[in-house]
Amino acid sequence: MKTLFGRIFFLVAAALAYSSSYASIRVVTSTSQIADIVRNIGGSEVDLKVLMGPGVDPHLYKATARDVISLQRADLILYNGLHLEGRLAETFSKVNKLGRTVVAVGEVIPKDRLLASADYEDAHDPHVWFDPSLWVMVVGSVEASLIAADPSNAALFADRASLYKKKVEALSIWAQERIDSVPESRRVLVTSHDAYNYFGRAFGFQVVGVQGVSTASEAGLADIINTADFIKKRGIPAIFVESSVSPATIERISRDSGARVGGELFSDALGALGELHEGVDGEKFDVGTYLGMFKYNVDTIVRALGD
Repeated sequence: MKTLFGRIFFLVAAALAYSSSYASIRVVTSTSQIADIVRNIGGSEVDLKVLMGPGVDPHLYKATARDVISLQRADLILYNGLHLEGRLAETFSKVNKLGRTVVAVGEVIPKDRLLASADYEDAHDPHVWFDPSLWVMVVGSVEASLIAADPSNAALFADRASLYKKKVEALSIWAQERIDSVPESRRVLVTSHDAYNYFGRAFGFQVVGVQGVSTASEAGLADIINTADFIKKRGIPAIFVESSVSPATIERISRDSGARVGGELFSDALGALGELHEGVDGEKFDVGTYLGMFKYNVDTIVRALGD
């Protein structure tokens, strides 16, 4: 019996020693967009937990009991900030007071590069990932946070971040080449809410979001009527639903205006990791990644609005 207990003790001790030698830093992210950066930079050196999965609306998300436990155990907590995770702000503040490291990675962007928010006075539009030139700054913020949390892997994180930044920067060139095929008169993007203003500014689209920047309140009848009239007046051929917002309003506007629903765009969340969509030229996009999601959105927009 003693021999048996001795063997068990040895095996448990060995397992603990093995796991500690390969210990990861525990990182929790609010959104899947930030999680994708962590995966690319942190790799297997990071134990990652994502609070919001595919199709989840961060404007309305409330922390569960399991989320709170994950936050309390985390070495590093990364969230977008800029009022994106409205209902989670208080939870982040509480765990920060408990000694957890909490970083609003989106707030690294200079104020003069941010767009004003129509929903919050003296605040900014939080959907910064739709401009790759801004999102690469967020990549840098995540990189710095991971290095501060785990200095022993600083060189590894820096190398991976450099490679990922180049891919994000190249995304703008890829997108512009596709968008150039859309006549300027058709570069009007009508969606459920104002998630695409940074995209519009970066790539020359007029953006019309029926619900405003936040999804906390539904679109009113006047908003629906005015949007339908605008679409008919401009002769816009297609409008778009969003993956994290109910399609009901856009579907009604489609019926009232005669514009077809040109497809579903990803807005406040990525898709499921490994979910592939084929583009017009045969390229496959993994919409569970930031790069794949962005390319899928551009491909969908160009298909619907192009000649």
